[in-house]
This record gives sequence, C-alpha cells and structure tokens, in this order.
Amino acid sequence: MIRKFSTALRPSQIPRPSIEKPLITCKNARFNLYLSHVRDTKVKFKSIPLASDGWYHRKSKGDFFLIHPTVEGILENAYQVSSISNEINSEILKNLENEFEIENLTDIQVKSIPQIISGNHVLIAAETGCGKTLAYLIPIIQNILNTKEKLKSRKLNSPLAMILTPGRELATQISEVVSKLTKNTDLKVKAVLGGNTKQQMKNPEFEDIDIFVGTMGATTKLVTTGIYRINEVRHVVLDEADTLLDNSFKEKLNIFLKKFPFYKISSELKNSNEIATQLILVSATMPTNLRDLLLNIIDTETIYEVVSPNLHKLLPHVQQKFLRMNKSDRPAALVSLVKSELNKNRPIIVFANKTPTSDFVSIFLNESGVNCINLNGDMLMKVRIGRFEQFQKGNVDVLATTDVASRGLDTKRARHVINFDFPIHMSDYIHRCGRIGRVGTLEKCFVTNYISGRSEISTVQRIEHAARTGGYLPNVDANITQIIEQKILKELGDIDESTF
Repeated sequence: MIRKFSTALRPSQIPRPSIEKPLITCKNARFNLYLSHVRDTKVKFKSIPLASDGWYHRKSKGDFFLIHPTVEGILENAYQVSSISNEINSEILKNLENEFEIENLTDIQVKSIPQIISGNHVLIAAETGCGKTLAYLIPIIQNILNTKEKLKSRKLNSPLAMILTPGRELATQISEVVSKLTKNTDLKVKAVLGGNTKQQMKNPEFEDIDIFVGTMGATTKLVTTGIYRINEVRHVVLDEADTLLDNSFKEKLNIFLKKFPFYKISSELKNSNEIATQLILVSATMPTNLRDLLLNIIDTETIYEVVSPNLHKLLPHVQQKFLRMNKSDRPAALVSLVKSELNKNRPIIVFANKTPTSDFVSIFLNESGVNCINLNGDMLMKVRIGRFEQFQKGNVDVLATTDVASRGLDTKRARHVINFDFPIHMSDYIHRCGRIGRVGTLEKCFVTNYISGRSEISTVQRIEHAARTGGYLPNVDANITQIIEQKILKELGDIDESTF
C-alpha cells in the first residue's frame, strides 16, 4: 500500500518503515526518500521538495543525490520461445537459441510479433534494452520466407524489406542480427552505410537482396539513382523513428516514404496480386505529434500501437547518481571514477555533448593511463569504421562518444554510463541511460552525471521529480532540431512565447 503524505512535510519528517529501502538518498539526509513514501504522481511539480532545488546557487557545488534501483534487472518474461513455434519457421527458432542464447521472449516481443505477421502497420514504443529489434525482425523474416516462395524471379537489388536507421553503427548492428537470425535459410541481407555513397554510385554492386539495412542519407541517394529498386518492398522499418522524424531528416524521409504503397491494412491484399507495404516504427522515445508527422504518408488510424507501460520512465534497475560540481573539477573526477570502475571490471561509456569535448575526454584519459577509444559523427568513415566493434569485442573498456552512440546500439558489455556533459534534452538522457542494463544483463549497472551548467539543472530537477513521484519523464520530445530552432527564435523575439 502506498502511503501519501502532506507536501508541507519533508521526507525525513515522516515515520520511516522498520525495514528501510531507499528510493533517493542525498548528501543532505532530510531529502532522503523511501519506497513506502512515494508520492501521488498527480502532485504538482513545485509542491515536492527536491534535493536539487538549490543547485542554481554557487554554494551548492559538492551536493549530490542518488536514485536507487527498485528491481534487480530486466529479465525475459515467462514467455517461452516455443510459444510462437506455430507461427515461426523452425530455423529462426533454432537461431534464437543457438546464435542469441534466447530461451524466453520479452513482453514487447510477444505483443509485437503477431501484429506484424498479420500485416498491420505497427508502432513499437518501449523502453531501451527490452528487445525491440528482434520484436520486428522475427516476424518480418517469417513473412519474407512465406512470400519469397510465391514470388517469381525478382530483378537484382530489389529487396523485400528495407530497414532505415539514422546511424552507421546501428545499421551495421542490425544487419549482423539479421545475418544470425537468417542462418541456414536462403535469405540474403545487405548493409548500406553512409560515407562512401559516391563510390557506390560509380561502382554499384548488383545482387540478390531480401533484406536491406541502410542509413537514411545513403539509402535515399542510392534509391533515387536507381541502384536499389523499391517496387518489391513489402516491409519498411524506421528504427529509431523519433530521430528519423526529426527536422534534420524529415523532409527527405517524407519524400522517400511517399514512394511506397502503404495501404490501409496490408493484410487485406494477401490474396491479391497487388503489393502492399507495411510500415513499422520503432523507438524508445516518441514525439507527441507523431501522427501529425505521418498524416501525408499513411492513414494513421491503421497503425497498431504496441506501447510499453515503462515508456518515458526512469530505468528502475539502474543506479543513477547526480553530482553538482565545477566544470573545472570534472576531468579529475572522471579519471578517478573510470580507474575505480575498471578495477571492478566494469566497461564504461563516457558521453559528451559535442565532438571537441569527446576528443578531449579520449585524449585526457589516454594521457592519464586509461586506454580509451573515441567515436563521434564528425569522423571520416574510414576512421569511424570498427571503433564501436572494438569496444563491443573487449579490445578496449572505455568508449568516449557523443550521442551518435546513444541510440539503438546494443551495448551489453557496458556497465557504467558517465555523462561528462549532462544532456540538456530529456530524450537524450533516456537513450544514454539505455546503453546499460539491457535485457539479459544480470550485473549491476550505474549512471553518473556531472552537473555544471545552469541550463542542465532544470532537466535534473524534472528527473528527480519523476523519481520521487514514480511518474513519467516530461518533455520527451526527440525533435531536437526543432527545439533548438524554436529557442533561437524565442530569444530573437520572432515568435510568441505562448507557442512553447
């Protein structure tokens, strides 16, 4: 039973339970909160005392608070793989067991697979690390195995499924998962990455392709030039859909998606000769105006939603620490923490907001005796290729990066995320935290946040508020480009503040 208490009382003034299980502990113990004292989520933002309330003051430096885990970890639910054996090819089931060592399916997988198999347009919106990639790949591969048998010969470079991603590392990762999942079948996968598109146009490869995985920019260029054909495509997946629907991609994406026949319900056309294309949207954060963004592409009423109850919530199984400090103190704090964690065999991802800071972190750690590899979106492709894989394979235990590595990447090795630069946008915080504590990970995982700038504190306060109320994280809008543009316009006085 949840006990409510007056907002006039501080947590330390409430009688504590005989067995105390902390939810939040702070440098100032009067702000400590215990699980039996979680407040009603409807309480107003300003009515709850926060440890971070005074962090705008210069004397607050050195303060901290911790959000403690409330569960042990994300485990597969009690859905055995055999529960889908009537719908899924035996080779796929074998590959799940042999290649991925998966015995049980997650809730999001069990709910998504039948909807995609049936041909519905599907939105999969769920917390990071819960198995969304397999949730759409298993049924798509099954549908292609069924469809391919009935098809006449296709022209070369005419895939049946196209999976689009915002980044090269994610495209590479997904293509590797597809290859493992289609082992001992006759399906062929092709990964197309950005960075050498001109070379691919000059010397294109032509081959049989069933499943195409590519970055958004490279794919649109190569399809527009006719190197890859889309007239046979039955399935289009937008992986990390929130990023692809950001203003930086939106115009290209709209033009591209209009090329596909997204019928109202593609399952209605199973017995006809017409080709229907199924749209699948996948992400851990979703903009509130998603349906508005798709109005010119598809009848949004036909999209079946598979939404996790944990979407836009803090990870309940990962300890998160927030430290208020001077910006000049961050490097020393970082190297001390990194060395301590490496002694405990915990691989680390250090996030920075910009490339120069990521470069600095990598150089500083290496000069301090820590083997660290750097990854950011400004690198040339020939330099960037293989960097993430070096971390994944254990060749190096510290990865310094920007948000290029925050979305979608399956970083099961990582045990600790350090936000050297704290993200200003809530969606970035969710995705960064999601690099650890992924499904099947049983070891404890940690997030450490360095808070130095005034612009970061409001985000911290909203995170702390959500932790104290058990509510949703607010302002989870992934359209970062639009947010920045609006802020600039607001500062210039070109738009009415009421529009925000």
